[in-house]
Amino acid sequence: MAEETLDPTLLGLLACPQDKGPLSLVHDRDGNTVLYNPRLRRAYAVDDGIPVLLVDEARDVSDEEHEAFSAQS
Repeated sequence: MAEETLDPTLLGLLACPQDKGPLSLVHDRDGNTVLYNPRLRRAYAVDDGIPVLLVDEARDVSDEEHEAFSAQS
């Protein structure tokens, strides 16, 4: 599991492509870094340090994951 980070300035500029709101940088249960939109409960992958901010590539998050991600924010 490689620890991926995003530059804080870049993270502050990124927005959800669906609702244009802010995203949180969190880790899923497998240790992967994802960008999370708690309003829509959607997670966007971070692939080799590059955010994949495509609506069609995002995944829905379960209630359990939502709780875990919210605790990290």
